[in-house]
Amino acid sequence: MAPLSSTERKHQIWSVVRVSSGNFLEMYDFFVFGYYASAIGKAFFPSGSDFAQLMLAFMTFGAGFLMRPLGGIFLGAYIDSYGRRNGLMLTLALMAVGTISIALVPGYATLGALAPVIVAIGRLIQGFSAGAELGGVSVYLAEIATSGHKGFYVSWQSGSQQVAVIFVALLGVLLSTIVPPESMFEWGWRIPFLIGCLIIPLLFILRGSLKETKQFEKRRDAANHPKPREILLQLGRNWPIVIIGMLLVTMTTVSFYFITAYTPTFGREVLKLSNIDALVVTLCVGISNLFWLPVMGAVSDRVGRRPVLLVFTILMFVTAYPALSWLVTSPSFARLLAVELWLSFIYGSYNGAMIVALTEIVPFHVRTAGFSVAYSLATALFGGFTPAISTYLIHMTDNRAVAGLWLMFAAACGLLATLLAWRKTTAAEAGVSVEPVR
Repeated sequence: MAPLSSTERKHQIWSVVRVSSGNFLEMYDFFVFGYYASAIGKAFFPSGSDFAQLMLAFMTFGAGFLMRPLGGIFLGAYIDSYGRRNGLMLTLALMAVGTISIALVPGYATLGALAPVIVAIGRLIQGFSAGAELGGVSVYLAEIATSGHKGFYVSWQSGSQQVAVIFVALLGVLLSTIVPPESMFEWGWRIPFLIGCLIIPLLFILRGSLKETKQFEKRRDAANHPKPREILLQLGRNWPIVIIGMLLVTMTTVSFYFITAYTPTFGREVLKLSNIDALVVTLCVGISNLFWLPVMGAVSDRVGRRPVLLVFTILMFVTAYPALSWLVTSPSFARLLAVELWLSFIYGSYNGAMIVALTEIVPFHVRTAGFSVAYSLATALFGGFTPAISTYLIHMTDNRAVAGLWLMFAAACGLLATLLAWRKTTAAEAGVSVEPVR
């Protein structure tokens, strides 16, 4: 293939920015909720126990992930049938509804029990949207990627999430310096949500200018273009690939939510560090993730997906608990930063190869639905509840490093899936044909 001209290269870069923009909003809202879980718990879940408030907030945070598999199934089938662009506009609209509902609903003191119900509904709508957003973006990027650079292109799906991490962390640091802590708990936590509302119109403009991918246009012109019902039936027939994909994603989603959404709470509530310390660490994690994701996506284009996945699942399994044990013996900003950057290196390297690998092992005709359901199941069952599970395990065991065992479990899932995904018998036993994966 001839190298891209300057104009074509600019067009490709702009396409990546536009398709990833909505993914930014989705992750932005999820991170804001996770970062300000303590304040949200006090606003919507009155209780005499700080632990109970925090757990209720994190359970509400996790509830959105329970809707992801449904979103992956139905919105994923919609995208596979009616187009990548149309589906991505729909997921953005649903995400906007959830954002606005959480930003504007009054607290328990004003609405009583109705307040947490509305917040939970907003989270459920966001979760339903997110169920297909990640898959839709990843598949779109995979289908516009130039030859030999698919890993690099698809890595920017996760890259846009890191931009959201950085943005929210910077905003948190800024708010911590100008808004007193008591005011942050009373009303300041709403500011990031309101900023998210202001961003929505810009994102609709950016994503609205997207064009459909050439691969999908070719299939849509074919006589046998499948309808949503046929895609759902095909998805059922390909369940072994979906399960393998779910295990692959478990490593990503658990480590991701631990080092991003849970870090501010872990640093503040468990390690007793300052709020600014925890947010600065989170900011550094976002920057580190943003660096390693495209770098290792490009590396996987050169050396193959499997070697990268094997190396970093093993690294997570053998180092997660020792690293956290070292951290909690003498908590400090420097130690928290060192451990989180190490986990970020593992996460970014693994995920840079994993996302594109998942688009490659799922058959084309159910690519968005299969990817979305696999990703959503992993997030709903494991990753999304990482903050709540970590909080519960620490509370029950009085071991502040116990979350390392949860990370080891996720690494074991990723390692098993990597071994299964590259066995030739897997596709044969599943009765499907998959795109060759290096």
